[in-house]
Amino acid sequence: MTGQERANARLAAALRYAAANWPVFPCLPGEKIPATRHGFLDATTDPDKITGWWSRHPERNLAIATGRPGPDVLDVDVRADGSGFAAFNRLRREGLLGGARAYVRTPSGGLHAYFTGSEQGNGRLPAHHLDFRSRGGYIVAPPSHVGGKPYELLKHQDGQAGLDWAAVTRLLDPQPEHRPGRALDPPADASRLAGWVARLPEGNRNDGLFWAANRALDAGLTDLGELADAARTTGLDEREITRTLTSARRHTDRGAGPTASPPAEPARRLPEAETPGHRTGGRAAMPGTGRAPEPEAT
Repeated sequence: MTGQERANARLAAALRYAAANWPVFPCLPGEKIPATRHGFLDATTDPDKITGWWSRHPERNLAIATGRPGPDVLDVDVRADGSGFAAFNRLRREGLLGGARAYVRTPSGGLHAYFTGSEQGNGRLPAHHLDFRSRGGYIVAPPSHVGGKPYELLKHQDGQAGLDWAAVTRLLDPQPEHRPGRALDPPADASRLAGWVARLPEGNRNDGLFWAANRALDAGLTDLGELADAARTTGLDEREITRTLTSARRHTDRGAGPTASPPAEPARRLPEAETPGHRTGGRAAMPGTGRAPEPEAT
């Protein structure tokens, strides 16, 4: 490392990211706003250009262009109206987050999980406070600061796996066209209803089971055992399942008919949960290197 790199933490980090074949570009100091004319389209791995950028403006933030050859990044937001950690932990339990390369704490208290880059494009699940950055996107990276708070590396590992955003979306936010409809024949309807019940998030399981049971009964099905089995996989206990299915049968017997649409996910603050990894001695290896970041110049 040159003396210039030792004195300029953002330059040193930018060169390390570039050495890992992650294109970088500068943002305005303390901001997420690109400082180049064409934003992430100006991202490069050219060490001479990178050195020129941060030699002239060492205070500028550092951003990485996402998507191959850069990383894909899952952004877990923390806002006044909720947190994405509940959804993040559900994805982890379902095995969709294995093989992440790095975890970075963001200035808001959220998280960036880095994965092998792809051509998937960007995505967003606002109800779950999750964003996905891939082709056509970028993220601000350590050792940048926003609002006076830093991006901090929590953990770096040798993961090489990608993140399947379509699978994330199917799990957390199944679209109406994938939900069962009245026109389906009873056997297929039962199977798809059970699959939908099995994916219900916490806080929406009783209402979802009730809705699905009404749809099945309306289609002429009397055996709700498949729905009960699906509900058990979500964590509902036998008492709740029995009470909900009994209520659905009474609802149908009264001639009220099933609910017209699936219940919306409840609007509530999602509980925060643990973030993976931890800092040791206040320093950790930068993604793609295994070396500790240099302290910022004062």
